[in-house]
Amino acid sequence: MGRSPTTQAKRQRELNLSERARDKAAQRAERKQEKANRPPTDGDPDLIGIVAGPQPNPLDD
Repeated sequence: MGRSPTTQAKRQRELNLSERARDKAAQRAERKQEKANRPPTDGDPDLIGIVAGPQPNPLDD
């Protein structure tokens, strides 16, 4: 008796999953390398110019 097609389909699914996992691992490694090569920033650009402590009330004239 031969193998059923479901066994072959399962094998193909497993191969697809392992290939996708390899691709994702390669993408993670590439992002990690890019992040390591990125120059350091001066901090969050949204926080530039903000002074610690109480802020002036914008409604006061």
